[in-house]
Amino acid sequence: MGQVPEGIPRDDAMRFRLDMRRQLEKQARAARRNGGLDLYLPVLPRGGIFLMASFIVAEMPISRDHAVPSQAVIDQLVNEDVPGGTAAAVDVAGALALRRAHRSIPDEEKLNSTPRAVQQAALPTRRVEYVIPVVDDPGRWISINFSTPGDGDIDSEFTDVLVELFDAVVGTFKWSYE
Repeated sequence: MGQVPEGIPRDDAMRFRLDMRRQLEKQARAARRNGGLDLYLPVLPRGGIFLMASFIVAEMPISRDHAVPSQAVIDQLVNEDVPGGTAAAVDVAGALALRRAHRSIPDEEKLNSTPRAVQQAALPTRRVEYVIPVVDDPGRWISINFSTPGDGDIDSEFTDVLVELFDAVVGTFKWSYE
């Protein structure tokens, strides 16, 4: 949080950092309340560019009833409406999983209730979610949720590359038990 985006007046930089820290802590607490296990955020610029992206790994309360096969859960999730997005069954670590992707535009009403500095930094985002059954543990599921505004244009090549990078990271996922 040492750097602030262009367009934030120097006099507002400290307030921006404080507001962003509060928002980040609020999001981390919300993720924890909703089953969040891990939160991944880049903390240093790469090649002079600060990558605005994050992903959360969470346990999901799906199919606690062991009688529901994972195929049935995935089929149901694939058929749910994803406004402005897509949903597909995919393979992750040898298991049938769900990949959903969509674009998210800030809700103006909610945005108006946030601090001014946060409003200035609010951007549309690209979101990708994977829902994966825990292998050899029927009834347990995890989700891996990615979000990025990319370079400010959610349809740009740069933003596409960030989404592809996240997909590649999920593609390396393996189950291991210690």
